[in-house]
Amino acid sequence: MFENAQREPPLSLDVHPSRYRHWKLEVDRENAALYMRVDPHGGFRPGYELKLNSYDLGVDIELADAIDRLRFEHPEVKVVLLRSAYDRVFCAGANIYMLAGSSHGFKVNFCKFTNETRLAIEDASCVSGQKYIAAISGPCAGGGYELALACDAILLVDDGHSAVSLPEVSLLGVLPGTGGLTRLVDKRKVRRDIADLFCTMSEGVRGKRALEWGLVDAIAPKSRFEALVSEYVARLAQEAQAIRPSHKRGPGIGLEPIAPQFDGSLVRYRHLLLEIDASRRVAYLTIFAPDSAPPASAEAIQNEGASQWSIRAFRELDDALVRLRFDYPEIGLVVLQTQGDGHRVLEADLALLGNKDHWLAQEIIALQARVLRRLDVTSKSFFALIDKGSAFVGSLFELALASDRIYILDNEAVSIQLSPLNFGLLPMHHGLSRLEARFYGDPGKLDELRRVGGPISAKEAVGLGLATVGLDEIDWEDDVRIAIEERASLSPDALTGMEASLRFPGPETMQSKIFARLSAWQNWIFQRPNAVGPEGALTRYGQPERPVFSWTRC
Repeated sequence: MFENAQREPPLSLDVHPSRYRHWKLEVDRENAALYMRVDPHGGFRPGYELKLNSYDLGVDIELADAIDRLRFEHPEVKVVLLRSAYDRVFCAGANIYMLAGSSHGFKVNFCKFTNETRLAIEDASCVSGQKYIAAISGPCAGGGYELALACDAILLVDDGHSAVSLPEVSLLGVLPGTGGLTRLVDKRKVRRDIADLFCTMSEGVRGKRALEWGLVDAIAPKSRFEALVSEYVARLAQEAQAIRPSHKRGPGIGLEPIAPQFDGSLVRYRHLLLEIDASRRVAYLTIFAPDSAPPASAEAIQNEGASQWSIRAFRELDDALVRLRFDYPEIGLVVLQTQGDGHRVLEADLALLGNKDHWLAQEIIALQARVLRRLDVTSKSFFALIDKGSAFVGSLFELALASDRIYILDNEAVSIQLSPLNFGLLPMHHGLSRLEARFYGDPGKLDELRRVGGPISAKEAVGLGLATVGLDEIDWEDDVRIAIEERASLSPDALTGMEASLRFPGPETMQSKIFARLSAWQNWIFQRPNAVGPEGALTRYGQPERPVFSWTRC
């Protein structure tokens, strides 16, 4: 039903609370409420109804927007209450008919975007001091419970009807695809045998047992539930205050639309240019450095708001990455380039660092980190090309460090430069900086790089391990062309597995486990006949015939 061809119109992330179809955002000073009220007829694509507050990509795009707006436009908010606008259901999870009718690539990228949205809730809690409470009344199943798991507290009405469940294994022949299994045992510390039992009970768990098993934090009958909610709001507000005190919370700034322009194979942004070469399965993504001095003081950062380069360029990059996933699935290689005055990038980085106690500077750095992490887990190859006119400095050099290879032109006019942001302020999902991941097992290298001041020439970059290949001007054009053509000719499946294995050396965290398992397990299960074959569980969901499984385990 859903093909991989680009849709008309293209994907849009430009939504606004006044135009939400599926959520209602209310802000009352230090408290906010996000009501899930999914429009059954408001599907992202035709062919299914979003019954029982089930969700699809469009629902998640609005949720991701709301999370960002709460951080930037309403920094005064300390507690966000997430609840259903409907009386008898919290959330039935991802819409099954949407999943059953989607291409494999869409399913995986949908799960990935949903994971990133859940992680944005947890990031807001840790960084911004905006705590989330899931107040559950009615069934809360699958992705709905995974949404609740991303919150700081889960409260459940004890009425014999409200329940939490992860029914994917028993009903659909797949796994909870948005981190449910990992959060159960890593975040909530549910005992693994109890988690095993829970995940095979399609009917879910209610009331006292849900509390005893650690699936929720508190229960109350309907008559006392609002008092319980108020108690938790007060408790989490104190925790939020400890992370970011009230006097360091605003005033907020308005987020402006991204509104890219489409011109044939080009997607134009204010600070980015995305060029699609469909015949070669290659995209060229160019990020432009600031063309004027960035705001230097906390007051100037606040006054310039969302139009400043440090926010706008990274929001545009975020839009481009999501667009590459959904609108251009056959693009296998993204060539990253930068242009402009690298010194302006360094100034922007240093201004953020110099005002790191200001709420907006903190949020900008956190935004940049989230966007770079989205790049890290995007299933496409990335090559960075550093040549004349490049501006791979500081936060933009993170793009090169996130790439699978870095090619640099050996010319005296070509250089790179590090900034303090490269040393841990923009961490990957497994907690390491990209420099730490690049030089894993060699901590002395980071000390060496910290001592390097000023621009680093191409030869020095290769010698320091900050570039993969240095090429002279005679070889540059041909060698780069051959490398691009070779990469684009390789198996996409093999490359996805290789890149996912190589990009995250070292320790694991809950976040890195979620994405590794999505790539390895869910990616595999979503292609198996037991799930998506003609007689598979996902295909036959809602039909009178039971699924037919192949019983071979491998």
